[in-house]
Amino acid sequence: MSDELIRPYEQRDGEPPVIDTSIAHSARVYDYVLGGKDNYPVDREAAEQMLNGWPQLRTSMQENRKFMHRAARYAAEQGLDQFIDIGTGIPTSPNLHEIVQAVTPSARVVYVDKDPIVFAHAAARLTGTPEGRISYLLADMGDPDAILGSPEVTGTLDLSRPVGLSVIAVLQFVLDAKAAYDLVRSYLDRLAPGSMLTITTVTSETSPVRAGTVTAEYTKRGLPVRDSTLADVEPFFEGLELVDPGVTLIHRWRPEPGTEGLVDDSEVAMYAGVARKP
Repeated sequence: MSDELIRPYEQRDGEPPVIDTSIAHSARVYDYVLGGKDNYPVDREAAEQMLNGWPQLRTSMQENRKFMHRAARYAAEQGLDQFIDIGTGIPTSPNLHEIVQAVTPSARVVYVDKDPIVFAHAAARLTGTPEGRISYLLADMGDPDAILGSPEVTGTLDLSRPVGLSVIAVLQFVLDAKAAYDLVRSYLDRLAPGSMLTITTVTSETSPVRAGTVTAEYTKRGLPVRDSTLADVEPFFEGLELVDPGVTLIHRWRPEPGTEGLVDDSEVAMYAGVARKP
């Protein structure tokens, strides 16, 4: 399954990963669009081309972050106190651990990303409460056995208890839909009942022409993206107990009071869902 994933750096046996900053990287593009500084000229150029084609991309990415905050807070309020964040991305505060530790100071989080640049920033910046614990793992999400069996995970989390699995804005880079479903299921099969799955992934259904220019630009830059319909996203949650309102656009999932209607459907390009493993 991991062969379906983009690889922004080359790993040679026995050598540190070689980071290629001559090509755009999805995490750094995301960082730039959100106003971050941890990106390179090639990332900024790619992001500007995407924004020229669809200016609402910034709104969509901002709403994706807000959804993550709400979903993480919800999971913590339901009693979950340990989390795995797959595809962490460059840190943008508040991060997942800040949200959940505000609810449960002793909460534990493992951040996982395969980009060594992301890993370096995460390890340098992400610090939690004295009661809680944070670990960082440089790994490809396409290898659930290696991730869940790693010392970073087993030494931080108790996998016999429920875990919050967060897979935010990365499944679109698994180009085969069946491989993506199988990948998520591989994680869930190893997690205890009561665990929760949180997903967001890309769609152009809300703005087929303009949002489609973003996926086209990603592909042009060597970062091919799989576009999903609502019907494509729903199978990720088969056999799970979906949390209301089910699979929906990111800004429509339990919006903060007073924010309803501030963002139009045409301004977002992500579906989201949260579900519990029975």
